[in-house]
Amino acid sequence: MSDERIESQWWFNEKTHAVEQGPQSPQRDRIGPFETREEAQHALDRIKANNERWDDED
Repeated sequence: MSDERIESQWWFNEKTHAVEQGPQSPQRDRIGPFETREEAQHALDRIKANNERWDDED
């Protein structure tokens, strides 16, 4: 992945609950990358929904 592409993507910072464009914080604190800011804003909702779906499959 090119540096330009990485810089244009979005992450959700799990520690601060902030949305960041480009990798601004340590990797251990970030969820992503996401294509849009909105997707990153809903990272925790997506994780919760996936966990619930996987629990239902078990």
